Amino acid sequence: MPYVAVSAITHPGLLRERNEDSLTVGPWTLCATVTESPQTLVFPLGTPVTVAVADGLGGHPGGDLASSLVARRIAMLGPALDSEVAVRDALNACNRAVYQAAGGDEPTELTAMGTTVAGVVVREDAVLVFNVGDSQVLAVDGDGLRQVSVDDNPPHPPGRTTSLVTQCLGGSRTFRQVDPHISTEPLEPGTRYVVCSDGLTDPVPVDTVEGILREHEDGRAAFELWRAAIEAGGPDNITVAVLRFGDQ
Repeated sequence: MPYVAVSAITHPGLLRERNEDSLTVGPWTLCATVTESPQTLVFPLGTPVTVAVADGLGGHPGGDLASSLVARRIAMLGPALDSEVAVRDALNACNRAVYQAAGGDEPTELTAMGTTVAGVVVREDAVLVFNVGDSQVLAVDGDGLRQVSVDDNPPHPPGRTTSLVTQCLGGSRTFRQVDPHISTEPLEPGTRYVVCSDGLTDPVPVDTVEGILREHEDGRAAFELWRAAIEAGGPDNITVAVLRFGDQ
């Protein structure tokens, strides 16, 4: 039976006081918490399986609340996310929900809380890739590593990173619509995906990420990616989910 194995780890890093990342793996969520080692879950292909990382906005109030809200809502909606239209509608609903949870049009201590989100929906024949913000989805196959999400960052010099985002879920004092990035790829058994927050991709060079994925799979790959981010200073929360397809 065809299946997808998902190995994930989430950690605050070395400099942040708390973890404002949240993770969705099928019906399960890890919200603003810490895992000591990667956990692996296996799902048969059939009903859509959603894997997503939400990264609460630093410098804004309630980042952990915003990411948790989005992770839980995506987990609840996951089995129905069978098309690009359904994913778009879900992300727009998440955007509205974060804004309302922050007080809506009434100023509160949570005003402008927000989160990025990136993820995949695995169907029997295809993988839907989505994101809003700068959390990323990467794919690795025989041709190498490629980014399949689209960063919502303002222009910046090559080789430099920025924590600024041009759109996110919530994150503003007035309601703003979002334009999610959504694409569909054929499900290829030899392709693996990584869904992660920028706590991995900002400090760790692309070549290092690719090298780890070439050498390791599943939980060991997730652990080594996390360790690479820690060895690079662990400047931000780190959440990594590694997906592998199989047939048994």
